[in-house]
Amino acid sequence: MNENLLNIKNVSKEYYGNKVLKNINLEIKKGEIHALIGENGAGKSTLMNILFGMPVIHSTGGFEGSIEMEGKPVKIKSPHEAMEYGIGMVHQEFMLIPGFTITENIKINREVTQVSIASKIFGKQLENLDFKSMNKDARNALDKLDMDIEEYTMVAGLPVGHMQFIEIAREIDKTGIKILVFDEPTAVLTESEAKNLLKAIKKLASLGIGIVFISHRLDEIVEIADKVTILRDGELVVTKDKKDTNVIEIAQLMVGREVSIKRKEFEHKKKTDETILSIKDLYVDMPGEEVKGIDLEVKRGEIVGIGGLAGQGKLGIANGIMGVYPVKGEVIFNGKSLVLNDPKASIKSGLGFVSEDRRGVGLLLDESIEMNIAFTEMQINDGFLKIIGPIKFKKTNEIRKHASKMIKELDIRCTSSLQPVGRLSGGNQQKVCVARALTQNPVILFVSEPTRGIDIGAKKIVLDLLLKLNEEFGMTIVMTSSELAELRSICDKIAIICEGKVEGILAPDASDADFGLMMSGSLKKIEGRSEA
Repeated sequence: MNENLLNIKNVSKEYYGNKVLKNINLEIKKGEIHALIGENGAGKSTLMNILFGMPVIHSTGGFEGSIEMEGKPVKIKSPHEAMEYGIGMVHQEFMLIPGFTITENIKINREVTQVSIASKIFGKQLENLDFKSMNKDARNALDKLDMDIEEYTMVAGLPVGHMQFIEIAREIDKTGIKILVFDEPTAVLTESEAKNLLKAIKKLASLGIGIVFISHRLDEIVEIADKVTILRDGELVVTKDKKDTNVIEIAQLMVGREVSIKRKEFEHKKKTDETILSIKDLYVDMPGEEVKGIDLEVKRGEIVGIGGLAGQGKLGIANGIMGVYPVKGEVIFNGKSLVLNDPKASIKSGLGFVSEDRRGVGLLLDESIEMNIAFTEMQINDGFLKIIGPIKFKKTNEIRKHASKMIKELDIRCTSSLQPVGRLSGGNQQKVCVARALTQNPVILFVSEPTRGIDIGAKKIVLDLLLKLNEEFGMTIVMTSSELAELRSICDKIAIICEGKVEGILAPDASDADFGLMMSGSLKKIEGRSEA
């Protein structure tokens, strides 16, 4: 049990003169769950890219140091070689093929075939796919994750939480896995889904697989990890046994300062009794997150939370109101009926939106940070433009000045405002999405999963920013999140969505039991029995 599967020795990496890793040493033993944590830009992704032989490492001059597998030096030059050595990785960003079924995605490049008449004559390439066998393999992998979905379902349109489980199921299905890297595996999952996943990870470790667990959820790390390694600014801060540390110490070591997200009461909050947004009988056709007749009122100056389990419809509300998915019903905003199914009309009316799907909806990955921040304002309101007749000119200096201000306020880690967004870490991409929405000076800001995949320090910056916008500028905010603790830390009230409808509305200081029962749709049943 103490035998080392993996040794990373004195590994350093430079990108264009910028040293992003400095003499990192890491050991992973058989059956060990080793947590790797650090803020965005700490070097976690670079270290894993080295381990997995990603092209970005070798196309930029390689790295210094060495890697050993089971005591023998290895040179991993590609992801394919990493898999041959028994290294698997579950990425934070999905790598699924939407037009394939779940089974086809799980078995891709490892298809099971059976002999056909043609293959007997012309060779193995004409064998038929053995879907019965592949479906059985896929079912076994999905069952390990307690994922109750048919294996022949198409991936296109599934909620992001389901997609994460499919990514993990694909790695579980592989044979010969020795090291399995989980990169933010629970970032898109609800609490109950995350618990199922953590159980599955523990089971994999019990089979002797070494687990590298990258997460920003410190409670999960304390629950699941055997050892914890903390990186900060490309350097190894410390490696500790889990039993010798705690959540508070980990947070302090990770960010270099004391960080806490606690509920505050604000003396100068501009909350009123005026209803600024009234949602009536709203239906949204968002695959996997359907809304089935929701009524909800938002008061001017409130921060309203929307919570619930994955697939229950919470994400559909903002996406529907903003016109991303087909919607019907009535939305009264500032006393006027909102034009539905028209994203431009929603934005022009004074609604801002930060999507949960930052790569698919939120960002222009090949464009610069400053263009991403300014783009919507330019498109919708002709902001940052000088218009002479039919010709529009970009006010480049104005764009750059504004972008620099947002980069500073949101602590976006980058080389400059000209850096392409696609080269930023996931957390920093999320902050660019927030910056773009704020650039429109919205009356109401819809934010969906604003802290998904970002570290605790960055979470605090984003949550503090939302509080500042609300308290100092009176901005009304509707925040949808799978992180119940975050909703409870800043929201005035929290609507829990269950089976496409509002199950109920709770105060942030309501009991954990009430939140749990309401999210599972059980509270009304229990109250009904007690009244009877």
